[in-house]
Amino acid sequence: MLADSVPALTARPASGRTVWRRILEWESLGLLAVVAVIFVGLALFAPNFLTKSNLLNVVQQSAFFGIIALAMTLVIVAGEIDISVGSQTALTSSLMGVLITNDGWPVWMACIAVIVQAMIFGAFSGWIRSRFEVPTFIVTLALYMALRGLAMLVTNTYSIPISGKFFYWGDGRVAGIPIAAIYFLVAFAVFAFVARNTVFGRSVYAVGGNARSAEMSGIKVRNVRIIVLALCGLTAALTGLLQTAQLSAGAPTIGVGLEFNAISAAIIGGSSLAGGRGTLVGTFIGVLFVAMLGDGMVLLGINPYAQNVVQGVVVLVAVLVNVVRANRVALRA
Repeated sequence: MLADSVPALTARPASGRTVWRRILEWESLGLLAVVAVIFVGLALFAPNFLTKSNLLNVVQQSAFFGIIALAMTLVIVAGEIDISVGSQTALTSSLMGVLITNDGWPVWMACIAVIVQAMIFGAFSGWIRSRFEVPTFIVTLALYMALRGLAMLVTNTYSIPISGKFFYWGDGRVAGIPIAAIYFLVAFAVFAFVARNTVFGRSVYAVGGNARSAEMSGIKVRNVRIIVLALCGLTAALTGLLQTAQLSAGAPTIGVGLEFNAISAAIIGGSSLAGGRGTLVGTFIGVLFVAMLGDGMVLLGINPYAQNVVQGVVVLVAVLVNVVRANRVALRA
């Protein structure tokens, strides 16, 4: 069990919860307004932004890192971080190519295998974090390098073509909408429900707010950390499957930068790197922000290196805003 009692999960004073809730609501509305402004601006000044093909591409690309961003939000709220997700998507894709094309595995069996390995690596990160008190940044940095290396090793650095009608489920469309976007919406609904309406969700916030107090109140902090990181591995594997379907190949080079986009979406959406604060709604809007910003800069012909500068500045500003607001709330409490 995660906790012996539910009431202990909400130890923060009622007034503090109310203040945070109002701030998060205003943050989400403010960010949504910014997204709307960006949309209008790109519609006016970016060539081809409103074309059907471009909008569908934005939706599909945002779904890829958006699915990971949902689990990443819980990881960050729990006071942790996972920078290995991009490499995990590459390993997932590479293993699919090897298992299906080279070894002749049934597709369904290969899917189960890659999902299980991703969750095991995620759970391993959580176990190392809890057992040896090693920061998850260090643990997942090691996995970031190791998993990418494994992806290159099992494929000998080459993409492995995969054929089969199965891949419609990953790269197909329903009523013109990319299936990946539908998966993202379903995942959002599930994660939002878990975060707001379950004991586990409340445990995640409690652990991120104060791990020691959470432990004393009966919450199994180690289990929470292991589960959120395993979920992050799960979403990385799902994204790897979707990208494999899109490419019709197991590719060891995919997933570069996915961790940055996922973390950026969560932070821009209001999640605090200090833990204990963040919403799935905010992350959802953050995903839209990151996707449109990236697409808009490409359409406007902005230098790729300058794009990196802009994205870095945006994330830094979001972090600073979160810190300032957290300090103000702390002073009012």
